[in-house]
Amino acid sequence: MTSRSVRVVAATVALAALVACTSSQATTTSAPTWPSPVDALPTMDPTAFHDLIAQQKGHPVLVNIWASWCGPCITEAPDLAAAHAKYGGTVRFIGVDAQDDRSGATTFIHEHQLAYPSVFDPSNAIAVSYGLFSPPDTLFFDANGTLVKTFPGQISRDALMSNLQAIAG
Repeated sequence: MTSRSVRVVAATVALAALVACTSSQATTTSAPTWPSPVDALPTMDPTAFHDLIAQQKGHPVLVNIWASWCGPCITEAPDLAAAHAKYGGTVRFIGVDAQDDRSGATTFIHEHQLAYPSVFDPSNAIAVSYGLFSPPDTLFFDANGTLVKTFPGQISRDALMSNLQAIAG
């Protein structure tokens, strides 16, 4: 073989090895799973959270971004608990505990009897990825996975229920 042929063969082998390594890494990556139990509070970054929401295609989703120290979050928690009791069979609810600590978050979940799971985002990066900056915030995704409504700040009971009815179909 000529030196040029040897270089071509070596480059081909290297490229094949690179593709094989890249492919095997992609198959070992696991997708985020729906948190369970409700107070598990797995830490998530925006990429994992967006992947989690995308996996819910076929189901409408309500996302509530909250913190245990947030007055408006405390005020809207009973309405969210009641809404979940009414729509939880049709709409998937998930909370994002932002800028908080786990003990405060766990206490909040139990005190307000939130029967849906939350993820933990101490840096608030998930909210910022949606253009939001401080809890509370509520997002509504239709069954196609499209974000159809965003409420920055405390959501009223009427707005909560009417938007749930809209995405529940």
